[in-house]
Amino acid sequence: QVQLVESGGGLVQPGGSLRLSCAASGGIRSIYSMGWYRQAPGKQRELVATITSGGSTNYADSVKGRFTIVRDNAKNTVVLQMNSLKPEDTAVYYCNAYRLLNVEGARIDYWGQGTQVTVSQ
Repeated sequence: QVQLVESGGGLVQPGGSLRLSCAASGGIRSIYSMGWYRQAPGKQRELVATITSGGSTNYADSVKGRFTIVRDNAKNTVVLQMNSLKPEDTAVYYCNAYRLLNVEGARIDYWGQGTQVTVSQ
């Protein structure tokens, strides 16, 4: 069973920066991808950024050029550096990791507890 522990988040003014970290433990050798999703009030959870064990990244269009995801396989951590933050980035951010079960893409997802990011004056 994979456990994910998040840190970072908080309140920042528009244009500011925040850094989110996520540390994985338990069954970590089986993790294929790690990343971040977010959920704003009244909205569905959405992908923010992911990175595979091989280093391939995927970003939501809304954060490209502002957010950077980095993975340290040796430390089993993933970091999301968020720059030029906007009020619309306000949400609960969840760390995600998943294992691939087969070549068709079936997977098992694991989630952190979530951390609040608020961008406001």
